[in-house]
Amino acid sequence: MRQDKQLIVITHLSQLLCFVTGFGSLIVPLIIWATQKRNVYEMDEHGKNIVNFQISLIVYTLLCIPLILVFGLGILGFIVLGIVALVFPIVNAIKASKGETPKYPLSLNFIS
Repeated sequence: MRQDKQLIVITHLSQLLCFVTGFGSLIVPLIIWATQKRNVYEMDEHGKNIVNFQISLIVYTLLCIPLILVFGLGILGFIVLGIVALVFPIVNAIKASKGETPKYPLSLNFIS
């Protein structure tokens, strides 16, 4: 196993693809994690955190859709989710570059 902090940082930052292309925030980190979890030290833990976070964002987004009908709470939910989806991959990429194992807020544990 090799230690590759740069690849881990890239995996965290690849979540931001959805802001550029509109998709890829789950697929790209999932592919990197699945192909490198046995080769890169700590990739398995980081990859699980990222995939859990992305799946959680999808679940919360689906929950916000019916909440739009309830006084527009869904719109507020979309705004909060957008900010969280933008800020925390950057913060956690910085933490990963320092060797820390970051945790994502609001993340449900689908993969353990």
